[in-house]
Amino acid sequence: MPRFIFALALAVLTAAPLLAADLPKPVRMGCGIMTFDTVPGWGFGPDGKTQIGPTHGGVVVDKQGNVYTSADMGIFVFSPDGKLIRRFLGDEYSRMHDIEIRQEADGEYIYGARNANAEGVKFNAETGAIVLKLPFPKESGLGLTQFNPTAITVAPNGDIFLSDGYASNHIFKFNAQGKYLMHFGIKGNGLKEFNTAHGMTLDTRYDPPRLLICDRNHEPKGRLLHYTLEGEYIDEVVTGLGMPTSAAVQGDYVSVPDLHGRVVILDKSNTIMAVLGHNADPAARANYGIPQEQWKEGIFSGTHGSYWDADGNLYIQDWNVSGRLMKLARVK
Repeated sequence: MPRFIFALALAVLTAAPLLAADLPKPVRMGCGIMTFDTVPGWGFGPDGKTQIGPTHGGVVVDKQGNVYTSADMGIFVFSPDGKLIRRFLGDEYSRMHDIEIRQEADGEYIYGARNANAEGVKFNAETGAIVLKLPFPKESGLGLTQFNPTAITVAPNGDIFLSDGYASNHIFKFNAQGKYLMHFGIKGNGLKEFNTAHGMTLDTRYDPPRLLICDRNHEPKGRLLHYTLEGEYIDEVVTGLGMPTSAAVQGDYVSVPDLHGRVVILDKSNTIMAVLGHNADPAARANYGIPQEQWKEGIFSGTHGSYWDADGNLYIQDWNVSGRLMKLARVK
């Protein structure tokens, strides 16, 4: 056995297992029907360390309750109790800035926006088989020199929306087969302009569903916007959210991570129901460089992705150098 492989195997075998006594106590947060307890150590390895490497991505949950998170190295899949059950690693799965999951006729699929790789992708959630790629659509006639998608979502009919949030701030619409259909939006601070269209999801709280877009850097404060699936402006949903990074809908509620270190939950009227994990330290907000040994239970530092499971629990990802993924258990 090569020496480095032997050393690695020995390190794994002799690593001290994580004991319950080593973990911090759960922290309760939120209020009313949106009260949660943290689950200390969820997703950690036997040695008590995070297993996913640097994070700058999203979270989704499949129909079996398994939790997928996108990290710099690829996609990591955990069972509901926090055990790592599979990974999709390599150049095709790295640096997915945003992910969405969708049940289709032949299985569940994950859609990803890869800002560093200038594309959107679609792959099978169980096998990892990539079935569609969405590069910059030259048919748009825009002639962009930069294309950095940050968000992706899918309409009920399968049309795909891909936001170029780190570059032009156009939102591109494709059909289910990846054919370019149209684009809308432009960079700026006007009412119908985007200053970093960073996050986006299908807002199923309304009939018909509409696009909910996180305009992260809009001045003077970040905001959420509604657009129709035809790219028409509806209204400004809420302002003053700091730096909203993404949105996830369950029933009448939407969770909105703020890069400043908190998650805001809104109801169907877009009234704030709860604020979770608020970081009171300005130096620790929107701070990528906080290593695991400096994490504080129940305090977030750079909240970037969130998702609900069927029981109303929340999974939160921080933008973080060590790779932080947290479970918040809903208090019944």
